[in-house]
Amino acid sequence: MMPNRPDASKSGGQSSLLLVDQALAAILQQLPKTTLVQKSLDQALGFTLAEDLIAALTLPPQAVSAMDGYAVRGVDVTRLPCQLTRIAESAAGHPWVGKIAAGQAVRVFTGAAIPDGADTIVIQEDVDPVAEKDGIIITVRSAEPTGRYIRPAGLDITAGQVILPAGTLLSARSIGLAIAAGLTAAKVRARPRVGVLSTGDELVRPGEIPGPGQIISSNASFLINFITACGGHAVDLGIARDKPGAMLEAVQQAGALDLVVTTGGASVGTHDHIVSDLGNSAENALNFWKIAMRPGKPLISGNVNNVPLIGLPGNPVSTAVCALVFLQPAIAHMVGGSADPVQFELPLAVDIEANDQRQDYIRAFIVTKDGLQTVTPAPRQDSSMMSVLANANALIIRSPFDPARAAGERVMVMPLPPLH
Repeated sequence: MMPNRPDASKSGGQSSLLLVDQALAAILQQLPKTTLVQKSLDQALGFTLAEDLIAALTLPPQAVSAMDGYAVRGVDVTRLPCQLTRIAESAAGHPWVGKIAAGQAVRVFTGAAIPDGADTIVIQEDVDPVAEKDGIIITVRSAEPTGRYIRPAGLDITAGQVILPAGTLLSARSIGLAIAAGLTAAKVRARPRVGVLSTGDELVRPGEIPGPGQIISSNASFLINFITACGGHAVDLGIARDKPGAMLEAVQQAGALDLVVTTGGASVGTHDHIVSDLGNSAENALNFWKIAMRPGKPLISGNVNNVPLIGLPGNPVSTAVCALVFLQPAIAHMVGGSADPVQFELPLAVDIEANDQRQDYIRAFIVTKDGLQTVTPAPRQDSSMMSVLANANALIIRSPFDPARAAGERVMVMPLPPLH
């Protein structure tokens, strides 16, 4: 665990604030891996592989046709047009087991096994007549090179091959591959149980009518859905009021958790108690507080009741941005996946001013016009504006002291995943 960090607001500046990469590394360092469980593949969507998946079957198991047509010997169609005798039919699930001789052709359909002796497929559009009757004479008008339209055995995968490495987040596509390769189950990491605790006297539950000075607790709903989309199991811990020890009491009553995420109570006001609740005891300890980031400066890392804690700021945009930057990698790390975010460069559509000493995450819009993608910052960046965040599809990432940028210059972009 890292030593407690001094409060930058009391030390006279930003110099003691952790950089974003340092803060993320410190958070990941204290997170345990979840336990291993065996899951049926049809129940494994969204779980992360704990071990490599190895194919039990070869796909395709034998050479098959990629087109409807006729399987022939290549030497028989070198001089065109030519005439061949149709002797049999091979369809998917109904292979013909004979061997083609000189001057013969076997009618084949897409996915059908290639007969012994054939090495070329003549597509049906190049044959007269196309008739479903053995013994007829067909005329081949055109033919592709030998081997064209034949899918060789093992084109996709071979038995014994690693088809999905450990750390893969199982999607519908990857599960389909594993089942086609003859597998029915996989060893995965259990979903981490992540407690979500909102803090603040001003909060009311969704469905309640806010009174004077009150707002609906939307951060909890966002985080519960966010954690689920990231592959975690969210546990709603409710709302802790603004009093010392309220956070500790809520966590102690929650049962077994792998991670606690709080929102609000992370600032320096007299009504903010998350940091003060994390004393210097072994069970409740502060790892660090405040980072060089906008939005999200008052991020907290610590342990509560011997469970790792990430304390997010209370402003909705700050909560969401910090969840993308820290919580998503944290969950991925706990299940053995990649904690590296998806980032890439795009040209700016407009000029932007120089950045200050904090790493900035600017809500933005990726737009495609005439085949060219550009990124445009939202005109208002206030951390309370949920509507801007909900409609944005990306964040522009600006490092500390990044100089002014002109339209057309490339900047680093983090896409906002559709389900997040």
